[in-house]
Amino acid sequence: MRRRSQTMLFAFLRTAPDELRANTIYISTDHAVAMHLCCCGCGTEVVTPLSPSDWKLIFDGESVSLYPSIGNFNFKCQSHYWIRNNRVLWVGRWSATKSVKERAGEFNERAPVGKGEATVPTGRAPWWRRLLQPRDVQRFGDPMACGR
Repeated sequence: MRRRSQTMLFAFLRTAPDELRANTIYISTDHAVAMHLCCCGCGTEVVTPLSPSDWKLIFDGESVSLYPSIGNFNFKCQSHYWIRNNRVLWVGRWSATKSVKERAGEFNERAPVGKGEATVPTGRAPWWRRLLQPRDVQRFGDPMACGR
């Protein structure tokens, strides 16, 4: 596992690339998702949905930050880190008890008011590849071309 100082690159895209590169965050505002390979070097794809109840992306014109931290507790590596101003800031490994408590708190924060139970994120995101396909631009038109 990598624990050295890391700098992340970022790319704003409409569709997911065929292959994710290490140390790069791919961001689609059209689909409200950010994705990258796990920063520990294990090669697992990490998908962070962007919404008021999930992760928030901050872009200051030069760098990106994600809030809250990235806790890959369902992955074999169980890595945990922040991405702040294009830098990876490592967090110490959590115990199984702390991980369960934090995820339970996260579940309660994400539960929609008056709309039943929320789903707990699993760390797997097979749906995002389907959403970010080039055929969507062909079918629905280029959203950036409006008004041109």
